[in-house]
Amino acid sequence: MFHVPEAARVTSGPMRSSAADGPSGAFTLASPEPGWTLAVIADDGQRPEDVTLWEHVSLHAYRMPIGGGGEGLRRARTPTWKEMAFVKAVFWDDEDVVVQFHPAKSAYVNEHPHVLHLWRQVGVDFPTPDRRLV
Repeated sequence: MFHVPEAARVTSGPMRSSAADGPSGAFTLASPEPGWTLAVIADDGQRPEDVTLWEHVSLHAYRMPIGGGGEGLRRARTPTWKEMAFVKAVFWDDEDVVVQFHPAKSAYVNEHPHVLHLWRQVGVDFPTPDRRLV
């Protein structure tokens, strides 16, 4: 089941949302990697315009320079496996199967060089390989 960490919701600025918007919006989480923060955008795939019904989370890691600094001065990097597993556990239940896709090259969309995505199709049991192969 998809759920969001309301305490981590971004409630001001251009990415703001509220609980009234449902389980979609932007969230900021402390990374399990010391000194890093995770910027997360989540969508439960349940809005009327979401015809595919895919729950989706995108994230990247960032850190502000020592002494603070402006938004443009922060360092960004691609999330680690540890961070991806952490975000999966925050937004989905333990027994939910969530995937990362590597689409056909012709279908690539790269709006941010350090963002990774997690996906789960609503109402579908996603096939998985035998556990000995995972």
